Amino acid sequence: MNHKVIVENLEAIRKSSPLVHNITNYVVMNNTANALLAIGASPVMAHAQEEVKDMVGIASALVLNMGTLSKEWVESMIIAGLRANESKIPIVFDPVGAGATPYRNEIATRIINNCNPEIIRGNASEIMALVNQEMKTKGVDSVESTSSAIDSANIWLNCTNVLW
Repeated sequence: MNHKVIVENLEAIRKSSPLVHNITNYVVMNNTANALLAIGASPVMAHAQEEVKDMVGIASALVLNMGTLSKEWVESMIIAGLRANESKIPIVFDPVGAGATPYRNEIATRIINNCNPEIIRGNASEIMALVNQEMKTKGVDSVESTSSAIDSANIWLNCTNVLW
């Protein structure tokens, strides 16, 4: 992506001020909200199952981040993701810690299969773990180099975009 395209995209965001619905972890909520505000978007952090369908219905994008998993938040992510798909609202998925535990692998797979994210944003280890669930990671830090994850990312490029 060249400088001109980046500037055009930022100008479009500032002009439209899209609402970005985030179901994200406690660790990054404040940073995510401030980053979205800085580029001109309007963030909302809403994870209650009772409101996620309605919130996605008025959003321009949905961000799902599985950093701090709980059964209730996972169900909220699935509900929101299904509603986003119905409404053709793009989904960004961050599979934080994929590969660290079987539970994280299970949830990442469930979110991908049910929600069909358009963008998967992960580090090299997380992306590789999505393709090969036998791969182990040590948590949120990548134990692999970005270049070593290219083959795994290319598998995903058939159906999605991968960012790291």
